Amino acid sequence: MAGLNKVMLIGRIGKDPEVISFENGTKKVSFSLATSDNYRDKDGNWQEQTEWHNIVVWGTLANDIADKKRNYIKGDLLFVEGRIRTRQYKDNQEVTRYITDINAERLNMIMKAGQGNPAQVEHNTAPSYSKPAQDQPTSLPVQEGDDPPF
Repeated sequence: MAGLNKVMLIGRIGKDPEVISFENGTKKVSFSLATSDNYRDKDGNWQEQTEWHNIVVWGTLANDIADKKRNYIKGDLLFVEGRIRTRQYKDNQEVTRYITDINAERLNMIMKAGQGNPAQVEHNTAPSYSKPAQDQPTSLPVQEGDDPPF
């Protein structure tokens, strides 16, 4: 049976994309992406937990970023779709180290850094996400007899 390796993230770019050009003309673009989750701690206070992801882009998409046809900068809110890849290497002390990357296959701008309203890019309209108010439920109620909304 075939497996499934699919990742979808919405987050903010943590550093301007870095472009590496190889001798054969291939380009690699990499940047960090921060995703945040909100939760209540044991005292009922809202907490935010941020995860950092290494995003790697190859092929036509990398060329578009390198050629500034897609101008992404630190702080932009992006939707990233791709696959998880783990690579390993040995450091100077011969200890094996592992790095997990997201190989992006699709990038969609949700909001440029500093803008107050989501932008419509590539014919996609993305919702803005905010921390729920303390008195609002964090999930959708499902009434008896209703199918879940997913």
